[in-house]
Amino acid sequence: MNLLASSGQLRASFLRWALVCVPVIVLLGFLSGKVAQSGPDDPWFAALTKPAAYPPPALFGIVWTILYVLMGIALALVLSARGARGRGAAAGVFAVQFALNLAWSPVFFGMHLLTASLIVIGLLDVLVIVTIALFGKVRPVAAMLLIPYLAWVLFATYLNFAFWQANPTMDGVDGGGAVVRYEI
Repeated sequence: MNLLASSGQLRASFLRWALVCVPVIVLLGFLSGKVAQSGPDDPWFAALTKPAAYPPPALFGIVWTILYVLMGIALALVLSARGARGRGAAAGVFAVQFALNLAWSPVFFGMHLLTASLIVIGLLDVLVIVTIALFGKVRPVAAMLLIPYLAWVLFATYLNFAFWQANPTMDGVDGGGAVVRYEI
C-alpha cells in the first residue's frame, strides 16, 4: 500500500483549499474595510494631512484585492501540505496575523486611533515575517507569494507612522463630520 499521494491528488487537495481560502480571505478583507468605512470619503480621514508618498486612493482596493488573493493561494498551498512538519504552526500564525490585518482598518478608520493602529500594524509586520518564515519551511512557494504582502504592509506602516506624525491632534478625534456653527 502506497501512503504517498499522487500528483493528481495533491493538485486536487490544493484546488479544494484554494476554492475555500481565496474567497474567504478576499471577502473578510472587503468586509473589514466596509465595517470600518475606510477610504477617502471618511470626513476624519479627509481632514488628515497626507504624507507625500500617499498613493491615489483607488490603488488601495486594487492592491489589497491582489494581495488577499495571493494570501489565499499561499494559505491553500500550506494547508494542502498534509503531514508536512510545521503546517499547523504556520496556519496558526497566519490566522493571528490575518486577524491583526483585519483589525487595522477598524482601529485606524473606524476608531480614528492613529497610535493604536500604529501598534497593530507594527505587530502585523512582525507576524507577517514569522508567517513567511514558517510558510517557507512547509512550502517555499507559499512564502514567496507573501513577499508582496510584506512589502505593502511595511509601506502601510510607513504611511501610518507619517499620518501619526503629521496629525498629532487627530488621534482619537471623533470624525463624524458634524458641523458646528457659531453665530455672532
